Amino acid sequence: MTTSMPKVESMASLSSDLFYDILRRLDGATLASAACTCAALHSISKEERLWENVCASTWPSTKSEDVKSLIAVVGGFKKFYADCFPLIVNKEVPEFNLTDYLKYPEEWDEAEYYGDMEEFESISPSDFVSIVDIRYKDKTVCSKVLWGIPNANGVNGWFYNCPFRIDLLTNDEITLSVSDGIPPITSMERERKDGKLWQDLRNGLQLSWIVVNRRIKQAANLSSWNSLGGQRHWPTDNDFLVRFGSILPAKDILPCQVVECILIMKFRVVHTEVDGNNTTLKLTELSMQLGDMEGAHVNGRNSLLVLKEALSCHRSKNYSEALESCHLYSKVQSELKEEKMRNESRLDRLCILSGIAAFVTVCYYFL
Repeated sequence: MTTSMPKVESMASLSSDLFYDILRRLDGATLASAACTCAALHSISKEERLWENVCASTWPSTKSEDVKSLIAVVGGFKKFYADCFPLIVNKEVPEFNLTDYLKYPEEWDEAEYYGDMEEFESISPSDFVSIVDIRYKDKTVCSKVLWGIPNANGVNGWFYNCPFRIDLLTNDEITLSVSDGIPPITSMERERKDGKLWQDLRNGLQLSWIVVNRRIKQAANLSSWNSLGGQRHWPTDNDFLVRFGSILPAKDILPCQVVECILIMKFRVVHTEVDGNNTTLKLTELSMQLGDMEGAHVNGRNSLLVLKEALSCHRSKNYSEALESCHLYSKVQSELKEEKMRNESRLDRLCILSGIAAFVTVCYYFL
């Protein structure tokens, strides 16, 4: 016995509930593409519940009621996804010119160094919210929300003049084990040779660090999603430091014009197979800092200005573009360091020659 399926005359003849049921199963990129296919899908794709589901699957930290309220205030889930899923791309890294950096900070007066004070006074650390999610092999490891910037109270406090840093970890114990997919470690000596765990961490970890400014109602993801590099067995044999980040504009804020947002995730091996337990890693650091071209950390005052500027800069869904801007920054930074080392070497030789000349002169007159 054969059955015939009813013929669909047009897309318009299908139920909107059926459309909704189909769209709610899509990820954000596919949902956005589907919205461009026809008027019916475009209309249904504006439904905030669809984008709420997309945001919840992409960033589990957005499931809490207080974060949902925050997202509603800044423009809704669709806008939030459009702002935070693409990565920050900044290809306007200035070409290397040592004389531009030698002007800092001696030739910058206080007004130039601190920028527009009226603009700064409109920025408060309490305006910023950090929404952070860590994934390992597509499994959520950690979701945290930080309201404001800790220990930043008081306009004349230490925060504004000291290096900017956000430490996100509290007393919560966040671990990775063999059951999460990490390879077992029989000995640290063997891991040092083959680096299997290190490669697994670099390839498997993903970090999203979204910063929202409640006052100006803007948001951006300051992370690179995937690892940019790091250090293994540092500062001890049991530590693995994985680095994420992005390049942020600092025009008219700092002389270097751009800064690096440095996001650090550090794991420590607390158990190996030799101990009679499954291999276990503990997350010991999750932090954000801003560094300038010379490697110095940006102070709190300028960091707030940079973060505000970053929320409106160019973004792209193409990961390779974000990676390219990071590599360009690293290239210029390396050139700057090399030129400074050459200058210091020249000065050292000049000092040595001057000392020898002075010694010979003294000997000539007294002998």
